[in-house]
Amino acid sequence: MTVDLIDGKQRDLGDGFVVRRMLPHLKARHVGPFVFFDQMGPAAFGEDTGMDVRPHPHIGLATVTWLFDGAIRHRDSLGSHVDIHPGDVNWMTAGRGIVHSERTPPDERHRGQNLHGIQVWVALPKTHETIAPEFHHHPASKLPVVAVDGGRLVVIAGDAFGVTSPVRVFAPMFFVEARLKQGARLSMPAQHAEWGAYVVEGKARFGNQPLNALDMAVAHGGEPPVLEALEDSLVMLFGGAPLDGERHLWWNFVASSKELIEAAKADWAASAERFPVVPGDEHERIPLPAY
Repeated sequence: MTVDLIDGKQRDLGDGFVVRRMLPHLKARHVGPFVFFDQMGPAAFGEDTGMDVRPHPHIGLATVTWLFDGAIRHRDSLGSHVDIHPGDVNWMTAGRGIVHSERTPPDERHRGQNLHGIQVWVALPKTHETIAPEFHHHPASKLPVVAVDGGRLVVIAGDAFGVTSPVRVFAPMFFVEARLKQGARLSMPAQHAEWGAYVVEGKARFGNQPLNALDMAVAHGGEPPVLEALEDSLVMLFGGAPLDGERHLWWNFVASSKELIEAAKADWAASAERFPVVPGDEHERIPLPAY
């Protein structure tokens, strides 16, 4: 088994809102189907301020937002309009193309709020990367919870620890929130071939790799690694089967071919019908970057 330590890069998006980007990384372009992993915050927004991610497009991936604190209003070009809160899942399958926005809801914006969470991108297998887009919201009450010795696990997506999430996925994977007491030990699910752990709070050991808060480790090959909490910890676990080939990432686009990326770039630059407007958020959009 090979274990690599991943050191993320912090980016300040303004107004005190910081993200820590862990994937992609030189040591791990992907772990299972996970090609992108960000921690948002923690951030504290004052009254009448908040997060405003204007409408922007995606292809070839599924996105998931998992909150520890705060709320985000999701709107997309399918007409979806839902607020996500801690413990809920917003799973958006971009497929051949979708547009969405993410903003602080009006009530939270007015009174100010804290925001803290994880956002990931899951690459779709080649057989599904151009399917019709979908959006599904799953409230916290619908997600399976597993009690383990010294801990509590929420299986957000995929299958792990003897249960399967109701979230529709397209390839073998798992995404789990683990809240562990000091001394708790977990073996990573043996049905998967690649594993990752990100310590949000606390300290842990993943295989033979010590992890502090905001550290990530990824592993593949051999026996599944064991995660041990060295103090009370909050850890995100993820992984799955290896991807069916490399992926190209450009801005918000993920694809198995450069041709799909170039077509999406041209469509968004031209405001083509392939990327329709977001109902209720029609008046702004993020332009195609110059890079």
